[in-house]
Amino acid sequence: MNLFINILIGVVAAIHCYILWFEMFAWTTRGPKIFKSFPKELFSKTIQLAGNQGLYNGFLAAGLIWSFFINDISWSNNVAIFFLSCVAIAGIYGTLTASKKIFYVQALPAIIALILILIQKFA
Repeated sequence: MNLFINILIGVVAAIHCYILWFEMFAWTTRGPKIFKSFPKELFSKTIQLAGNQGLYNGFLAAGLIWSFFINDISWSNNVAIFFLSCVAIAGIYGTLTASKKIFYVQALPAIIALILILIQKFA
């Protein structure tokens, strides 16, 4: 189960690295393809806002990647739990305020990883 949990954590981290990239560096080119309901003329006007959001997503990815380099399994799990919880909360908020698709792309993988870590921790 450890391998599966680590793969899920890696997937969540990779998703947030991708979000960092497109929000910070490809907002005006990739953004309109992802956020089709957002008016196209607003992408250039919101580039700094998107870059700021991308930076936060990068911090989430960095925290999840950091959990792979912690030798103490309990501490590693606690760091992963914290950052996965942040991702899940952000994903749920995004689902309620922006798009239902965010739940499946962002929140659900984090929630599954969280549940598996907690099962393993308390089993």
